[in-house]
Order: sequence, then structure tokens, then C-alpha cells
Amino acid sequence: MTRTYTHEELKQLLPHRDPMLLLDSATLADDGVARGRLAITGDEFFCQGHFPGNPLLPGVIQCEILAQTCCVLMGGKKGTPVFTGLTNVKFRRPVRPGEVFETEVRLTRQRGQFFWGAGAGKVGGELCVQAEFSFALVDAQAGE
Repeated sequence: MTRTYTHEELKQLLPHRDPMLLLDSATLADDGVARGRLAITGDEFFCQGHFPGNPLLPGVIQCEILAQTCCVLMGGKKGTPVFTGLTNVKFRRPVRPGEVFETEVRLTRQRGQFFWGAGAGKVGGELCVQAEFSFALVDAQAGE
């Protein structure tokens, strides 16, 4: 059964919080694929200085959105997902305010608390970024 999560519902599924919860919504499909969506307004903190007069969604934020979409596939697993690697990252087209950035990711492998995934981000069906990534689920540090 396909399940769609709103921004507020994602706060119960992911450890991220505003302003770093970077998904307006996400869908978990039966085929093991997660899809995410973020409408870029230009008011986001990461667009403010990147670049004045020509704002762009930073590539590192595009990768973070891919990773957060992947975390939807792991909903409910204990631990904080922390990047351990990014490989084969390719940026094909800039993402600008007024556009909707849509992601599609899948997990490709798991070994204990380590996970590997792959995905792509698009605007209007046009490829903007593709990447392979890995991360680990780690326990929260005492005192944080």
C-alpha cells in the first residue's frame, strides 16, 4: 500500500526538524521506492546567499534532500542517520526558486546499521542530480 506523509507527519518518522527538514511531503511505495517533494520558494536560509540576484538550490542541499527521502524507507528504525559517503554524484541542471524539486530513491543494500542507496532529483521531469550514498544509524550522544 502506498503511503504519503505530510511535512508534519514526517516529523514523526524522521529525526530532522525545521529548518533542516527539507521535504514538504514524501511517498513510500510498495515497490520499495520513496519519492519526496520540496517547493523551492527562495526564502529558504540556503538560498539567501547562494547567490544574491541568482539564487540556486545548493548541490549539497540537493544531496541532503535525497538522503532524507531515503530515510523515509527506514521509517521507525532506531538511531540517527548520518552520511558516511557520497559517490557518483552528478549535477545536470540548477534548481531555482519557484520550482518543485522531486526525488526518487531506493535502498540498494544494508549491512547491520549501514545502508546504501541511490536516487535522483528532478524538476518537471528533467534530471537535476543523481547520486549514490551511504549512511549509518548511530545512537544519539549523551547530552545532546
